[in-house]
Amino acid sequence: MKLKQGSFLWYLYLDKLYCLLSVRNVKVLVEYFHLLDVHHNNTLNDVLFYHFLHHVTNWKRRQIMIVFNMLDWNAMGEIGFDQFYMLVCILLAQQVSNKIDHSRWLKFPLNADAEAGLNWCRQLPHVQLLFNIKKQELKELYHDFDITGDRRLNYKEFKLFTIFTMDKYQERQKAEKENEEKRKKEKKALLKKKTQHQVNVSSKQSSFTSRSESRM
Repeated sequence: MKLKQGSFLWYLYLDKLYCLLSVRNVKVLVEYFHLLDVHHNNTLNDVLFYHFLHHVTNWKRRQIMIVFNMLDWNAMGEIGFDQFYMLVCILLAQQVSNKIDHSRWLKFPLNADAEAGLNWCRQLPHVQLLFNIKKQELKELYHDFDITGDRRLNYKEFKLFTIFTMDKYQERQKAEKENEEKRKKEKKALLKKKTQHQVNVSSKQSSFTSRSESRM
């Protein structure tokens, strides 16, 4: 998932420690929510929700509707500001790739019955979408953290799972950054070597020309 540059969310600041918006940003977000709420019901239906996410992210319609159904845990066909605020925080956190405890937000929207745990067969596509990782990798991680073996993650298991997943994602991002810097250094060194070679060739040619002119 990527936020579209220049969209409204692009200008919001997420606190890196608490992963929450400032009071000023929340006030702005409330006003934005009311602008989206054209029916003045203090809610967003699936159509409004789709156009909002289509405008600020690169998600496709199917992905957007998966998120909507996940947040609409009461099956009312609409979401309120609480769900909207939580979604915005998740989007911003994923965008800046912070090391955060997603379980504080995702436990309840992923499963309305908190005591039942997270059923991977039913909720796997939702987790995959929000964490932006491959399906097979997610399945393997899930089974590693399903300590009780009941094919569900309780809160503690899910919390460990989210922390490990984000740590692994950050390690991958760090490795990619290091590889990119390494390629830049190699490219710079190659360019320097090539430039030096051209200077040496030019110097030799100049020296040869000077000797030839002196002989004449």
